[in-house]
Amino acid sequence: MTFLSIRHLSKSYDFHVALHDFSLELARGEFLSIVGESGSGKSTLLRMIAGLMVQSGGEVFLGENLIENPAQKLVPGYDEIKLIHQDYQLFPNSTVEENINRPLLQFDTKYREQRVNRLLIQFGLENYKDRLPRQLSGGQQQKVAIAQALAVEPEVLLLDEPFSHLDAIQKRKLIFELKELLKEMGTTVIFVTHDLDDALRLTDSLLILQKGKVVQKGNSKDLCEHPKSRYVARLFSPINLIPDRFNSYLRPADVRLRTRGELMGHVVDLRYLVHYNSLLIRLREGGHIWEVDDPIRKYQVGDRVYLHFDEEKVLVLKS
Repeated sequence: MTFLSIRHLSKSYDFHVALHDFSLELARGEFLSIVGESGSGKSTLLRMIAGLMVQSGGEVFLGENLIENPAQKLVPGYDEIKLIHQDYQLFPNSTVEENINRPLLQFDTKYREQRVNRLLIQFGLENYKDRLPRQLSGGQQQKVAIAQALAVEPEVLLLDEPFSHLDAIQKRKLIFELKELLKEMGTTVIFVTHDLDDALRLTDSLLILQKGKVVQKGNSKDLCEHPKSRYVARLFSPINLIPDRFNSYLRPADVRLRTRGELMGHVVDLRYLVHYNSLLIRLREGGHIWEVDDPIRKYQVGDRVYLHFDEEKVLVLKS
């Protein structure tokens, strides 16, 4: 059953269209990651969903209730829909406990104390409740910001690249913890990011946005194996153009290395990665440079190699 409904939402600035006719329906408790490069309209979309920006067209409904924009509502925004930004937006001279408590100042004292204590425990912040934001790590500050947003028990959480300032270890840990917590709460989540790996750590359900337009939607397996464009394909890995084949490409992992064959090249660069060596190979035919995985770490710079592939692995991409 549809819980959050976005109908033909659009946004234009003079001669620039930031978002084109965007529609989406999510069930209660569903997670969705929206992936796109900077300027693709991701943040604009979230601000309109939250009722914080006037749209050029379209409507947003939470259940049967219309989400009004700042031109329609005296105080923009809704407690039911909370937006988390890249910057933590914490009060620097307030403690962790005080920051989480701020959205609850109009609530009953007993409920406020119970809610803050519960969030401190859920986010593992009990031992930090008396610290100021500057005394916390980046991951802890982001936890406080998310706990603050969840204080009023919103039904929808919108995440606008909130992990971009964190290092890889902090990021992985926080996304895992947040995923488990939000699933338990039954919160509906839309996460926007330019980083596909971050998106996949939170959910397998993806929507790809490019220049304000939806280019593909589905699960990671479908998008990886059946991309509709070069842009979508390249989000998952580099792709290699096959010589003398129109719009035909191969992923590095789908190329097999041999000591004899038809398609020949030389290794011109090598990078040691965790599970394999990544080779750059200059093909004799056309001088193309291919990126190819070498899982057994057999080849070195200067080696002659022959490249093989199965036809079912070829991606035919029109744009």
